[in-house]
Amino acid sequence: MLIYIHGFNSSPASFKAKLLQRYMSSIGMEQRLLIPELSAIPEKAISQLEALIRNPRLTNRFGANCPLSLIGSSLGGFYATWLAEKHDTRAVLINPAVRPYELLLDNLGENTNFYTQESYELTEEHIQQLHDLDVESITKPDRYLLMLQTGDDVLDYNQAIEKYSAVPSIVEEGGSHEFTGFDRHLKTVLAFCGINCLKTYS
Repeated sequence: MLIYIHGFNSSPASFKAKLLQRYMSSIGMEQRLLIPELSAIPEKAISQLEALIRNPRLTNRFGANCPLSLIGSSLGGFYATWLAEKHDTRAVLINPAVRPYELLLDNLGENTNFYTQESYELTEEHIQQLHDLDVESITKPDRYLLMLQTGDDVLDYNQAIEKYSAVPSIVEEGGSHEFTGFDRHLKTVLAFCGINCLKTYS
């Protein structure tokens, strides 16, 4: 089971999510990919992800030969880190937010999701929920693959380099917060998650 975790004010309709979905479909593995639409409220978002991970129907559907892996972008990378540490699973982190509880202070108040146009209020309580999800240290660096571009205009990539210093990494000069050219790394990402892209599944 592969779960893609979108970022703040994003959705399953985001560029990377759709790109991954199309590629998985092209190799006959679309049924293995889950891209949930997450709540803007951190506590609820984590509950949604936990419910997927613990869903016996999904566990039975994918079986023991299909272990859980996570791909998290931006805030999704922050969530993926917490989940990977809790469930001892692999996680690909794409330009991950390291301290979103600081970054999102500027977003307190009314917000609108870029894709769904849903309006909601971000509060101090939600910031505290992010604090509560912070992982102090990475216990198994080889469980992660870190992907960064120095041209990220939303997050300071140096924070991720410091936080995930022992983690296998792909660091590219330039680029953007979206991670320009993500399609170039799809086979690497999926191979890390245990999916052989050199064959077509049926």
